[in-house]
Amino acid sequence: MWKKAMLVVLAAIIGAGVLAWFNRSTILTHLVLERVKSMHYPVAEHEAVIWQQGPSTPSEATAEQPPNIVFILLDDLGINDLSTFGGGVADGRVPTPNIDRLAADGAIFTQAYSGTGTCAPSRAMLMTGRYPTRHGFEFTPMPEGMGRVVATIANGMERGALPDIEYATRTSSNSIAYDDKGLPGSEVTIAELLQDKGYHTVHIGKWHLGRSEESRPNAQGFDESLLMHGHLYLPEDDPISVNAKLDFDPIDQFLWARGQYAASFNMGEPFEPGGYLTDWWTDESLKVIEANKHRPFFLYLAHWAPHTPLQATQEDFDAVGDIEPYRLRVYAAMLHALDRSVGRVIDKLEEEGLSDNTIVILSSDNGGAGYVGLPELNAPYRGWKISLFEGGIRVPLFVKWPNRIEPGTVIDTPVAHIDVMPTIAAAAGASSPESVVIDGQDLLPVMTGTGDITRENDAIFWQSGYYRVVRAGDWKLQVDGKQNKVWLFDLESDPTEQNNLADQRRDKVAELQNLLDEHQADSVPLLYDYEMESPQPIDITGAEFRSASDEDEYVWVPN
Repeated sequence: MWKKAMLVVLAAIIGAGVLAWFNRSTILTHLVLERVKSMHYPVAEHEAVIWQQGPSTPSEATAEQPPNIVFILLDDLGINDLSTFGGGVADGRVPTPNIDRLAADGAIFTQAYSGTGTCAPSRAMLMTGRYPTRHGFEFTPMPEGMGRVVATIANGMERGALPDIEYATRTSSNSIAYDDKGLPGSEVTIAELLQDKGYHTVHIGKWHLGRSEESRPNAQGFDESLLMHGHLYLPEDDPISVNAKLDFDPIDQFLWARGQYAASFNMGEPFEPGGYLTDWWTDESLKVIEANKHRPFFLYLAHWAPHTPLQATQEDFDAVGDIEPYRLRVYAAMLHALDRSVGRVIDKLEEEGLSDNTIVILSSDNGGAGYVGLPELNAPYRGWKISLFEGGIRVPLFVKWPNRIEPGTVIDTPVAHIDVMPTIAAAAGASSPESVVIDGQDLLPVMTGTGDITRENDAIFWQSGYYRVVRAGDWKLQVDGKQNKVWLFDLESDPTEQNNLADQRRDKVAELQNLLDEHQADSVPLLYDYEMESPQPIDITGAEFRSASDEDEYVWVPN
């Protein structure tokens, strides 16, 4: 009996200890998030956006004018989210027919890559055609306090065998304001080149390239900018909003606490948007097309979806049907809205008679995020957003231009976000800037069947601090400088990166390491250092971190 009594007492002590730890962790998280909520800023009531109006009638030169350009960028889209590639959300139950139509009507790049595994540096490469080694914009800026909050909450959670996130208090990040972490004014964006060619340039949506005097959209070549100023698609308590909160993800918890429902026009004071963010931005995009149909225009529609926080409208939530788990249904509803947005833009161009001479480009800033806890987003590829495995950087790249590109054009050559800027410039007849080196390649010849892509050493590079990657031909080397670990894959025979050949092919490791070293040789200084270092699992989602084992591979990523 005494042994049984001791076991009961011991169990009670252990249980109390676990409960105390749990309570401390919960209380700490609550206090941290309450502090974050205190950082909210005033947001005015909704106000109508008054867009500049172009000519009301066609000019005599309309028939010879350069092509209009509509660039639609999605945020954190998984390569398996699109039915174009045979996938689709929830095992194909929620197809993307409008995006599929865009892809089928032009060129599909089957091996397209983002600039890196996170959003802001990818966006910089899309805008400039240049690697971060040229300008030092290498890490995604995080709102004030985000790095510390995410690390604090994450490290208070059960993470299995995963190491803790390391918050880099040693960096100078605290001395640089979030708005000042942006693309230098000395960089030449595609918007600036098009502006010089007489285009009216409009940005709608996410920017994430700085808000300072030199880095804001209006300073980087955009005549007009309707800027995402908060993180919410709708107010949290809006009657038409269906929300899915992720209690296992500290990033999600930060966004719900810090996020507000806000926009600004030409860097004016923030005000409430005019509806569900994806739909409202689309409404405003159609107005821009209408206002500029008689002059060349460049519309950069940078959607926030399907980035967290997961919010859909009740109508879209009902439309996708009974999908489990709940967060997948909300995610599917968000994709349903995105697909509708693309369809509405295409239909408007056709309605206005602009379709034949308008280039429509669609891509995503990086791959799907593992922290949403949905395992099939990037299938069949390994890795997630933040990592540089294929799942983190494989993205759609579709280009429709009826006047020049044949429908059903399929291109298997590897391309990347650095190629978008020089391609748009060539299509518009804009000269490359003389003041800077452009790393990307013009993709028009391969899309129109008049030439090939010529890239030195067939090499494409990615980097985030000491985590560096190169693909040369079909060989891909990943180097994690914190673990001193390398992965070498032959993507021709192993496109899903299952078989690490680093030990068997040391000659190829050395060859590709030399390319990485050469790429870094003339790097400019970083604009600012990273704030945190996080171990990113390659094969499990954020919902599975608590059961991570020693067998689960991860890569350290500074940001």
